[in-house]
Amino acid sequence: MDQTEPISQISPQDLMILGLQEVAYLKPVVVEGKMAFAVHAADGREVAVMASRDVALAAIRQNDLEPLSVH
Repeated sequence: MDQTEPISQISPQDLMILGLQEVAYLKPVVVEGKMAFAVHAADGREVAVMASRDVALAAIRQNDLEPLSVH
């Protein structure tokens, strides 16, 4: 992908991988009736589910990624 192309011309595939090496998304989920936190890669893949938000945030940062919340 050319870094100078307008954002409206980004292909769906390029958009999906945008941020893959920089961010991870944190989403609250319910697992077996208990609150947990799912960690997703920038392309939407679920990579982990953790019982604690703090542990999930620490794991994201330990992997040199910037955590973003999904509501």
